[in-house]
Amino acid sequence: MSNRAKFVFLAATIGLCLSVSPGLAQQVSHQSSKAEHAHQKAQDPWWKHAVIYEIYPRSFQDSNGDGVGDINGITSRLDYVRDLGIDAIWISPMYPSPLVDFGYDISDYTAIDPLYGTLADFDRMVSEAKKRNIRVIMDFVPNHTSDQHPWFAESRSSRTNPKRDWYVWRDGKGPDQPPNNWQSWFGHSAWKLDPATSQHYYHHFYTEQPDLNWRNPQVRKAMYDAMRFWLDRGVAGFRIDAVSRLFEDPNLHDDPILPGKNAYGDPNIAHKYTDNLPEVHEVLREMRRVVDKYPGNPVLISEADEPNIAELTKMYGSKDDEVQLPMDFQIADVNRLSAPDFRRLLDEIDGNTAGGQPHYFFSNHDQPRQWDRYGDGVHNDQIAKLMAALLLTTRATPLMYYGEEIGMRTTTPARKEDVQDPIGKIGWPEEKGRDGERTPMQWDASKNAGFSTAERPWLPVPPSSAEYNVKAESQDPGSILSFYKRLLALRRSEPALRDGRYLPMNRDDPFVLAYLRKNPGSGDAILVVLNMSAESKTVRFDLAADGIKESSARPLIAAPEMGHESTQLNHFTIPAFGVFIGSVH
Repeated sequence: MSNRAKFVFLAATIGLCLSVSPGLAQQVSHQSSKAEHAHQKAQDPWWKHAVIYEIYPRSFQDSNGDGVGDINGITSRLDYVRDLGIDAIWISPMYPSPLVDFGYDISDYTAIDPLYGTLADFDRMVSEAKKRNIRVIMDFVPNHTSDQHPWFAESRSSRTNPKRDWYVWRDGKGPDQPPNNWQSWFGHSAWKLDPATSQHYYHHFYTEQPDLNWRNPQVRKAMYDAMRFWLDRGVAGFRIDAVSRLFEDPNLHDDPILPGKNAYGDPNIAHKYTDNLPEVHEVLREMRRVVDKYPGNPVLISEADEPNIAELTKMYGSKDDEVQLPMDFQIADVNRLSAPDFRRLLDEIDGNTAGGQPHYFFSNHDQPRQWDRYGDGVHNDQIAKLMAALLLTTRATPLMYYGEEIGMRTTTPARKEDVQDPIGKIGWPEEKGRDGERTPMQWDASKNAGFSTAERPWLPVPPSSAEYNVKAESQDPGSILSFYKRLLALRRSEPALRDGRYLPMNRDDPFVLAYLRKNPGSGDAILVVLNMSAESKTVRFDLAADGIKESSARPLIAAPEMGHESTQLNHFTIPAFGVFIGSVH
């Protein structure tokens, strides 16, 4: 029987029951609601309801005492990841690399850098993760390789080499002049003159990261083969790095110049001809066809810093044939506690024309941690809980960043000589790099916070680790970690949080963001109330228009704690930066 036929049969059965007996109808309705939920759980792809956790492998756990995190270190901490309530881990690049950009400059797409371990270590990690129902997502970097990759060594060897066209080579405008005014994301011209052949190669990022030519079918085949290599080893999908930068204007038009200068002293430009070109979507469709041939619903996650939700929506594809989870930088980069801003963006993405699953995050390896971006310096711990509630109760697949759950803070180097990140070295002091958000995971209060036995890890462990660490917070029911664990457990146990629609409440409130998560066809509903101001606020909720007659809400999670008594919805007071998550069914 087809799914549609089953649905029609179920509907007819319920209708018959309604006509026979009110009591029986109520019983069948309740049972069918459970059956519908079980059916949806069985039918939905895993990534729709997963919580994904990014691990920066250099900084998660060092297993061999060299000061750098590694694969065996990750494996040793999988019980922690499982107990936290995580469904999948995305691991930043671990491929062989000269480490100019700490792994995003890849010299071999089908191997593991010895710094992190071996392919056997990787296979064991995937196997151990699977035993704990944790999927492993690889970071895939298609835009560029390292200049140490064998492909580029061949490409630069002569103008007639078969791999010459695997990269973007052009003549300059004149002696010592680049082909045009395109700029690298990391400062200065995006063209590098190679004296051996007297041509320039294009690099959107560092000079050591030459861009691949995605107009070349051989490049595409080689990259899709690399994806298959990891899918064959059991990975559950890919986070695709810098995907909007895959193509450049073949006519080399200059980018428009904007007012002012950037942190590197260059004129500001709009990356009109090097970002978000239409051909990107053709590649995403091809990548989707690659992963769709594998069992288990492998997922594609795109890093695409789109300028608005309309452009982000295009990443899903017109027929759900591109990326399942485009990373939503619009939500991530609000960078202030603004109920109207979040409400507007949540409305836009929830109603995206592709019907795509939203994918929210607040921190990652390229952004200062949310603790600092949204905190006010006084109520940061409470605000950390508020941001956790926002991330984990909306209708989205949430992405967490390691250490977020313990309130790790950004710890920027104080001296240029301490900087590891190349952009910090290039742009100091205006640009201090990304070391601050990549410091080692804080496991306990011992030396190096339990991250490494080395005398000096690759980045220093901040003094805040004495208070903000897994061991200490696990023993404190009021800690940020304990709050995350409760939230993640609630997300799994409440069908309305897992499957329910997103229904915004109190649309004009300037300070309080509130919404319902409601299951269609059942009474299950969860009310989420987030006070984004430094003063307590009193609000009034009337849920009748949404089919809910209840006049009170039973607290499930609140911060600060509000006790177990039901709260009246017609006069609801929520403390400064308060969180309330309650049941109204």
